[in-house]
Amino acid sequence: MNLLVKNVTIADPQSKFNHQQCDVRIENGTIKNIGKLTADEKETVFDAQGAFLTPGFFDLNCAAGDPGFETREDIQTLTATAQAGGFTGLALLPHTSPVVQSKSQVEYIINRAKNNLVDVLPVGAISQNREAKELSELFDMQQAGAVAFSDGDKALQDDGFMSRALQYAKGFDALLMVYPENKSIAGKSQINESKNSVLLGMKGLPALAEELHISRDIFLAAYNETKIHISNISTAGAVALIRKAKKDGVQISCDVTAHHLVFTEELLSDFDSNYKVKPPLRGKADVKALIAGLKDGTIDAITSQHRPEEIEFKNVEFEIAHYGIIALQTVLPLLLKAGLDVALIAEKLAINPRKLLNLTVPVIEEGAKANFTVFSATEKWLYNAASNYSKSANSPLLGTELTGKVKLVCNNDQYWHN
Repeated sequence: MNLLVKNVTIADPQSKFNHQQCDVRIENGTIKNIGKLTADEKETVFDAQGAFLTPGFFDLNCAAGDPGFETREDIQTLTATAQAGGFTGLALLPHTSPVVQSKSQVEYIINRAKNNLVDVLPVGAISQNREAKELSELFDMQQAGAVAFSDGDKALQDDGFMSRALQYAKGFDALLMVYPENKSIAGKSQINESKNSVLLGMKGLPALAEELHISRDIFLAAYNETKIHISNISTAGAVALIRKAKKDGVQISCDVTAHHLVFTEELLSDFDSNYKVKPPLRGKADVKALIAGLKDGTIDAITSQHRPEEIEFKNVEFEIAHYGIIALQTVLPLLLKAGLDVALIAEKLAINPRKLLNLTVPVIEEGAKANFTVFSATEKWLYNAASNYSKSANSPLLGTELTGKVKLVCNNDQYWHN
């Protein structure tokens, strides 16, 4: 692959070309030259017209359906959706049937996704069948290529089990990514507990359920002197707890979804099940605290929380609808709408996610592997059935005009442009 990308503004704090408008030449999957370059007849030219070039986006929290639920999303449509959203790498959660909980199942995912522009890296289940009763084959899965371990959106309720899992993972430096929800407090509630939940006549999920669980995990990580990652935090209290834990020296990291930086609980007034997510949409004060947590370093990464669902599980009454939205293609527009600058997007969406998983972080330098995303922060586009690459359609943003368009992605000696 010989490609010349003209007129890009590099946004990579690791690069000496950061903030500079340059041309970038790629030969055989490697960045050959950066500067003011003249095209030759052997290469494809892509004029970025001043768009930004960052290291390729990487998603820490993504679900598909392969194996078992391929009607929602298979590896092929997942990677097509990911590259359209600017992602060159994904950590794929074990939300499958069977659950990814053994060496052979990790190898299945790796083999299904090989030779792709998008790196698909399996996350193994912490517990067998995600039931929090017996540990899965964590070490064997790591040896086979699992990059982390998670029970996805099933919170580990048993304190002793969680502590043993942390102790075991510490032995081979594995990362546990855990969802925070105290089930005994959460009960069967589905939306944020507030005046809005009273107005809508629905049982509210208090912020306490998330914050109490995070407090427990902070204590357990400190006690076992090991690292822990909290997935999908959503409350101001959660930000405050993690900020203090970091200052106290606890080895804790966390992420937030793009939609929790923009959407608030007021959007539920029409009972649109496409806004039904887990954790639930919170209040404006929570959104403000989450953005502040990103800016001060409390929150390490931003995720898509891509959750494809068949129409029969979403086009139903709110209370019985499944949780989740398809999100890979809309992360960038939501981050721009939230007011995040390009440097922060590069840090939280490309650099930090890979650091958390001890993966090689792409850098925009001569001689480096070409792994990058080119996007316009101002170009508008229509997100509809024609532009949606997912098998599923459970997004409240379908049919709307979005600002922030991915123009080009490059990785593994392959490129895709829009």
